[in-house]
Amino acid sequence: MSKKMGTKLGLVSIMALSLVTAACGSKNAASGVPEDGKPMPISIMSMYFTPEPPGADNVIVQEIEKKTNTDLNITWVSPNSYADKVNVTLASGEIPDLMLVDDPFSAQVRTMVQQGAFWDLTSYIQDYPNLSGFPEESWINTKQADGKNYGIPRVRPVEGGPFLFLRKDWLDNVGMEIPETTDEFYEVLNAFTKNDPDGNGKDDTIGFTGLVNQNNIGSYGAIVSAFTQNTGDWKDVDGKLVNVNLMPEMREGLEWLSKAYAEGLISEDLAVLKESQTKDQLNAGRAGAAVNTVEAAWEPMEANLKSNPDADFLPLTSMNGWTNKDGGFFGMFVIPKTVSEEKMKKLLELMDYGASEEGGTLASYGLEGVHYTEENGIKLATEQAKTDIVASQALGQIFMYYDKYMRAYRGGMPQEILDRNKKIIDERAEISVPDKAIGLYSETNISVGPELAKNLQDMKTKIILGKQSLSDWDNYVEKLKNDSDLQKITDELNQAYVARQAAQ
Repeated sequence: MSKKMGTKLGLVSIMALSLVTAACGSKNAASGVPEDGKPMPISIMSMYFTPEPPGADNVIVQEIEKKTNTDLNITWVSPNSYADKVNVTLASGEIPDLMLVDDPFSAQVRTMVQQGAFWDLTSYIQDYPNLSGFPEESWINTKQADGKNYGIPRVRPVEGGPFLFLRKDWLDNVGMEIPETTDEFYEVLNAFTKNDPDGNGKDDTIGFTGLVNQNNIGSYGAIVSAFTQNTGDWKDVDGKLVNVNLMPEMREGLEWLSKAYAEGLISEDLAVLKESQTKDQLNAGRAGAAVNTVEAAWEPMEANLKSNPDADFLPLTSMNGWTNKDGGFFGMFVIPKTVSEEKMKKLLELMDYGASEEGGTLASYGLEGVHYTEENGIKLATEQAKTDIVASQALGQIFMYYDKYMRAYRGGMPQEILDRNKKIIDERAEISVPDKAIGLYSETNISVGPELAKNLQDMKTKIILGKQSLSDWDNYVEKLKNDSDLQKITDELNQAYVARQAAQ
């Protein structure tokens, strides 16, 4: 372990212990629960995906407060800086009553769980029908190393997650069929880049827009996983987890990407591109394919329909016969032990309301007749919804009603697109592959895993950009196979994998 990492974990441990000490201190300490039925003050930290976050005077925030007898103080953080904000907030010890941690299995979160900094919610959830009604995967996949739940999953469907989508109207314009293999997809991206798919007579389109992250391959994961036929970094091969980076299929995926980059079919600035910039390219009609959830393909489609009535962004069902199954969560909300048990139960009650059909609809769509109208079961957002910042991308990031077709629908979407999306989700469910390693505990991975992941991604990015050759990748993989840290991680994850299977 590096001195920097050791110091960081030491500080985390100290802060976690201070939280436990504070929580177990004087019996006369204030519980945080107001008397005489007054609204309970509750602090929350979460992220938002709208242009601006809702303010304290937001009409929906006020309505939720009335429904739940609470006084909500929400700190909204941009997704571009959320991970850093989580790290700083956890280390400070000044943790809100409810805090979204985007990575439930980061070294920082795991260490604080071990030190008892958060409430163990395992035995309480059964008392809250809407929360306990989340998919089984949502709760199983957010369990910590001791098999307990220390947070409320920010629930997501297991089907319809981030995968490839493309411009169906461009496909028609260049006379091509929907691609089913990576070879066919390559040819489509080539045509989208070089054959003037929008018919404007200009060389101003790109096949695929996407970015890589510091620790993983980001938007290009769907393409690489079509080669490895796996979701995540660890594949079950004959009952044992094997790191996919050591497999020849990973090399094939990187070769595909490096060739696509060299020919200008994917984003030139993928190493520094931001998510908002990829959206801008799609919304402006400059990119023909990307990766996102099924319903998110409606956003650029809606933007392009304003100038092109034929615009059509189609989510793909699979690639090389593969598609991913999600873990049923996107982060989780933790409750620090500085919160009293009485208030903790009130927080669960608040989140249970948000997980009800009434609460979830209110958070994501607002007030009927004001923020949306409903026709044939379709909610159509009004201009007032935009004015009041009412959307699933805002308060819907905290309060969400679970529906297996959650990723089929977005406000303003016409019935035919909704029906198509549901069909795609059903088709994916027949073949989707889950990440077998979600939540598995490896002590070695906590200390050295982030550095290994960063080094791996640095190498992958260099391969894609042509700064390193595939021969360099081969040499790198041979070194990885003999890396003692990776060997220990593999052994520890497999031990946890066997234990989890035995417990199920």
